[in-house]
Amino acid sequence: MAVLGPGGVGGLVGALLARAGHRVVCLAGAETAGTLRKDGLHVTSGRFGAFRVPVEADTELREPAGLLFVTVKETALADALERVPAAALGGGLVLPLLNGADHLGPLRERYPAEQVAAATIRVESTRVAPGRIEHTSPFAGIELAGRTVPRERLDHTAALLREAGFGATVRDDETALLWDKLVFLAPMALLTTRYGATVGAVREQRRPELLALLDEIAAVARAAGAAAEPGEVLGFLEGAPGSMKSSMQRDAEAGRPLELDAIGGSVLRAAERHGLPAPLTAEIVAELRARTARS
Repeated sequence: MAVLGPGGVGGLVGALLARAGHRVVCLAGAETAGTLRKDGLHVTSGRFGAFRVPVEADTELREPAGLLFVTVKETALADALERVPAAALGGGLVLPLLNGADHLGPLRERYPAEQVAAATIRVESTRVAPGRIEHTSPFAGIELAGRTVPRERLDHTAALLREAGFGATVRDDETALLWDKLVFLAPMALLTTRYGATVGAVREQRRPELLALLDEIAAVARAAGAAAEPGEVLGFLEGAPGSMKSSMQRDAEAGRPLELDAIGGSVLRAAERHGLPAPLTAEIVAELRARTARS
């Protein structure tokens, strides 16, 4: 199996699968690939322990892979996919662990639709250096769905992931799957980044804005086909560690490009399609775009 983008998410996925005995090829730039070939993947995790595993690494997929995990940020997706020519993939299943709700169409145009599933991961995991991953959340759960992929293939993949240590389930509705994540990710990502604050600080100090944003995005999610309830999303955020940061916030702190289009843009495009107002989402996205442009 192959991991495109062995960062915080991809590095954890690759390391756990390699530890479970699978052959893992990490696809990355030449420098990162060289580091991984030499030193492998190192994981520090309260849930999975501290361990190192050897992995293979290359700058391009050169042989068929049974599974391809796409784990790069949306801002790097187009360039990263050049590392995986459609002809090299063979019959492998593509699992995009990406943020947002608009990426399945382009992936199914590039690769056979029956080989591209919908998938989401809920985890807080960060690459602190090439090949070195810190997993800081008590959870690491993956959900799969796919109207174009045979159910038995999804069930087999979920079982493989559970054997490696992940929580993994298969769902029937890929649209609901993507929006169920986006409806909690978008408020958390947008507000923690807007204020440079942890989840706990947003809960306590920006609660009216958080509640308004939850209502706004949940309405869009329901129109898109998800059974999104603001109370359920708030319950998850209430239970999240107060020190938790969103990946968008970490990117902003590090001066990296932000996934504004994948996260906020997905909400705004869906709102426009369904004729729904989303003024607070639009305001925050515009502010963060302007801030990024100035930096």
